[in-house]
Amino acid sequence: MRTQVAIIGAGPSGLLLSHLLHLEGVDTVVVESQSRAYVEARIRAGVLEHGAAQTLVEAGVGARLQREGLVHHGINLNFSGQTHRIDLSDLTGGSAVTVYGQHEVVKDLIEARLSSGGDLRFAASDVQISGIDGDAPGLAFTQDGQRQEIACAFVAGCDGFHGVSRGYVPASQHRIYERSYPFAWLGILAAARPASEELIYARHANGFALLSMRSAEITRAYLQCAPDEDLAQWSDAHVWDELHKRLEVDGAFRVNEGPILQRGVTPMRSFVIEPMQYRRLFLVGDAAHIVPPTGAKGMNLAMADVRVLSRALADYFRSGKTDRLDAYSATCLRRVWQVQRFSWWMTALLHRFPDADAFGERLRDAELRHVVSSRAASRVLAENYVGLPYDI
Repeated sequence: MRTQVAIIGAGPSGLLLSHLLHLEGVDTVVVESQSRAYVEARIRAGVLEHGAAQTLVEAGVGARLQREGLVHHGINLNFSGQTHRIDLSDLTGGSAVTVYGQHEVVKDLIEARLSSGGDLRFAASDVQISGIDGDAPGLAFTQDGQRQEIACAFVAGCDGFHGVSRGYVPASQHRIYERSYPFAWLGILAAARPASEELIYARHANGFALLSMRSAEITRAYLQCAPDEDLAQWSDAHVWDELHKRLEVDGAFRVNEGPILQRGVTPMRSFVIEPMQYRRLFLVGDAAHIVPPTGAKGMNLAMADVRVLSRALADYFRSGKTDRLDAYSATCLRRVWQVQRFSWWMTALLHRFPDADAFGERLRDAELRHVVSSRAASRVLAENYVGLPYDI
């Protein structure tokens, strides 16, 4: 096979990159290790920044998002027994976030690519990259027992933190920045009507909690737990008991219980590789960076990378210019580090650290009080939460 851009990974970043390039007349092939059914059912992020939602709408894949997505104009911070609302739209001149599951974004993009004749190769194993040091890179993989090869001009690694792409950047040509956190999130998906119309972030003596949703009938919730948490120790009753304790304040509402459909433990880490490109290979999204989920930035940051790379590739195939491609990593990393800062700050502010002393805990409480009592501080949180500009 021959194509212009070979894309590894059929998550939101790989599919969006393929779709945006298609709109620019650039040919792509997307190679994914999992089945279509698997990627369409994989529950991940669920909050779209203002700019991310706009990107999908402008790209012609936002009809269902606009119809079914839940637009949120604010978020709530719970601490010291009180609830404080941050009015995102008021503080940012009208911007908002939209709750719409990552797997729904994936479904919309797959449908769009297939309906326009896109080449998506699911269930591909033993993916290997070659030739990125020269002018003729390639991709090889096995599908349905047959070895396949793709000749291309560029390779985009959109295959996540555990994918193969990052391993093709020579150790002498990159630097890793990372941090692991001494806690994780126990997340559940439950058939229960969300008890709040907007997300609730709670700081509690028992640990952090987050009340979110995936629809008007499905609750998504998280509890701070140990990184090596044994899920067998968390019965449904225990999960609901902790959510009641950590989230319910002021007697304003009560968490609605229901059958737990899914549960899992999400580790917390920060990770960045620099640069995000090597010769003819470009790393996108989780392949290049990971943020703790507290700030709801993972999928959004990947989509920001895609916007930069799609425009750079389109410019190259239109005019032969390489200036935007050469600047891809530097352009993305400016925003990546701003988002890392915000995600780290939200995580440090709202979680209980095992080694924290009483002085540190009181400082966190004081900072939260400042955030909700100062319009300037609230605006900083709101601007970051709805999404920073793409051209910082």
